[in-house]
Amino acid sequence: MSESQNKVLGNQRPSTGGVRGGRIIIAGGGTGGHIFPAVAIAHALRKLQPNIEILFVGAKGKMEMEKVPQAGYNIKGLDIAGFNRSSLIKNIGLPFKLIKSFWQVRSIIKSFQPNAVIGVGGYSSFPVLRYAQTQGIATFIHEANSFAGKANIMLGKNASKIFVATDGMEKFFPAEKIMITGNPVRQNIVNNTISRNAGIEFFELDPAKKTVFVTGGSLGAKGINEAIDASISAFAKNNVQLIWQTGKPYAEKASALAVENKNIWANSFITQMEYAYSAADVVISRAGAMSVAELCVAKKPVVFVPFPFAAEDHQTANAQNLVNKQAGLMIKDSEAKEKLVPTVIALAHDEQQQNMLKENIAKLAITNADEVVAREILRII
Repeated sequence: MSESQNKVLGNQRPSTGGVRGGRIIIAGGGTGGHIFPAVAIAHALRKLQPNIEILFVGAKGKMEMEKVPQAGYNIKGLDIAGFNRSSLIKNIGLPFKLIKSFWQVRSIIKSFQPNAVIGVGGYSSFPVLRYAQTQGIATFIHEANSFAGKANIMLGKNASKIFVATDGMEKFFPAEKIMITGNPVRQNIVNNTISRNAGIEFFELDPAKKTVFVTGGSLGAKGINEAIDASISAFAKNNVQLIWQTGKPYAEKASALAVENKNIWANSFITQMEYAYSAADVVISRAGAMSVAELCVAKKPVVFVPFPFAAEDHQTANAQNLVNKQAGLMIKDSEAKEKLVPTVIALAHDEQQQNMLKENIAKLAITNADEVVAREILRII
């Protein structure tokens, strides 16, 4: 073991010994981009060490409280919320919620007695890792984005190991603690063998037509949805059909459009994303780190519309990284109404450009990040 690793592990509890199980808390959530990689890491840990005990900690009222139990894991909820940038008055109760969450975390950790805590981002991640660090418990961070969040930067100083998706993260974290792993992708996408025709049939669409899959992530995307809606007739005119994951706020309006147009399938959320990726000739997507990771594995031509209000504009940085490698196209959210649909329809009918984008995005795929992360955690604890 290196000197730097000895320094990192110096004040931590004894190793679980690899084969004796162990107890791990995974903290974070808020969006699918945090939850799905967290579940992937949990599955990998359980596969490598079947008698391991895993407990998730999330934020009450957020989607992890539903999705994590569906994946087969227990979860405890904290009374916590993030800083509201759009309405400062809504932040009045934030200090009280933060204090309450630390008391809740203290109780959870004292009861569960974890050997390690893994943070995947989201409101609930910070208090859990911060308290664990004060107790000498090994802490691990998974930073999915190419621009690290402030909470993770603070936590990184005392973390045992920091797993990152890309190189160049030394500007945020201590270099000796960084391990480049990529982002864990759901196994149903990594192992996807569904044919295009089977995907099209799943959505009851026409295999003879070019198919565009529109996704704004698990919570939807207002800018993308409005751009699609504004030019909805252009798809039928150009013999293109849509699979449209809208998120809850836009679901009712999109469903009404789908009733009027046979070339549109719309729903608030798609559970079996592997069918949507298989059916798609072209994808429209936000540029969150996990969306990017999945699209690399799915090997699809993508038009990215980065969410403009992401912290430090990290989605634009994520998308630009692929654009620079000719592995994707990008349209600004502010220009989406004017440019998105024409760009996508042109790409749907340009198989030469599709093939170039597919070939280049496939080179960036990482399919075993969950196992790499899990092995390193088990090795250290």
